[in-house]
Amino acid sequence: MFDEPLAINISKESCPVTAVISHVVRPGREQGYEAWFHGIAADARKFKGHLGVSTIRPQDHAHPEYVVILKFDCYGNLKTWLESDIRREWIERLQPLIEKPEDIQTLTGLETWFTLSNKPIMSPPPRYKMVLVSWLGVFFTLPQLNRLLVPLLSGLPVLLNQLISTGLGVALLTYVIMPRLTQLFRKWLYPSSVTFGSK
Repeated sequence: MFDEPLAINISKESCPVTAVISHVVRPGREQGYEAWFHGIAADARKFKGHLGVSTIRPQDHAHPEYVVILKFDCYGNLKTWLESDIRREWIERLQPLIEKPEDIQTLTGLETWFTLSNKPIMSPPPRYKMVLVSWLGVFFTLPQLNRLLVPLLSGLPVLLNQLISTGLGVALLTYVIMPRLTQLFRKWLYPSSVTFGSK
């Protein structure tokens, strides 16, 4: 249950915010969890400022951990949902399905690109570091992507061409390029953090 205020450091109350929520589901209760998720997601969509919700399903079925990614237009609206009676009721229904209390982390802006897989979400790197690594990712991704797509999309209207190419670019950066760059530059991005191990 959501007992304590979320610890979040954002400079503007109006910044879009993402909540990353992890649930370790009891083996054999995945179907019940899926039904639960669809129910709570439908209620979350009714709240002011809701921008979308999705889930990452587990690869390891012996230790099924689901990650819910919930987006709101500002922290205030996210907090309203997280502390609402409706969500509290849903969380009570969740308890028999999970092995331990849910874990909630909040991210804003570029921070969502700078998380390390299999590591707790930490305080984000300084903004200038995030900008430099993001610029590096865009610099190497977009020219190569454009070179590949130009022959395929040249017959399409300009707006549709741009819609497809920018959509693929953002998807590549989010799911492929930035996770690898964050791992590559982890010692520079997080110099004062606890060692991440040999990998």
